[in-house]
Amino acid sequence: MQITINRIAKKATYTIGRLLIDGKYFCDTLEPADHGLKKRMSLVKIKKIKHDRGRSAIPTGTYRVLITKSPKFKAWLPLIFGVPGFEGIRIHAGNKPVNTRGCILVGRNRIKGQLVTSRAVLLSLIRAMTEALDREEIIMLNIQ
Repeated sequence: MQITINRIAKKATYTIGRLLIDGKYFCDTLEPADHGLKKRMSLVKIKKIKHDRGRSAIPTGTYRVLITKSPKFKAWLPLIFGVPGFEGIRIHAGNKPVNTRGCILVGRNRIKGQLVTSRAVLLSLIRAMTEALDREEIIMLNIQ
C-alpha cells in the first residue's frame, strides 16, 4: 500500500494536506507548521530547526508504517518509522492544530485550519491498512 500526503496549505501554526491511498484521494490531514524539513537533511540541522522554530511537521520523505499499540493513546494506531529527529510519530484523530502533538491527524478539512469527522476517517484508514497488512503488503508513506 502506498500512502501519499501532499501538503497543500502551509500556515504559521498548521499544515493541511491531502492523503491518497494508491493514488486515490482518501482524506485530508492536519499537521504542525511545516518548517521545510527534509529527510535527507542532517540530524543536526533537523534538530536545530526544531529547536529554533518549535513544533514542526515531520520531514518530507518516504517512511514505513505499521499499526502498533500506542501506550500514550492506549489504542492501536499507525506508527511512522525512521523519522529523523522525531520519535513516536503517529497518525491519529483530532480536529485542531493543538491536537497534533507533532503527529498527523486525519479527517475532512471543512473548516479553515481544522478537521471534522476525524474518528470515523481514522477508523476507515486503519481498516484499509489492516486489510493491506493481511494481504502481506508493506505500507509506505510518502510525504511531499
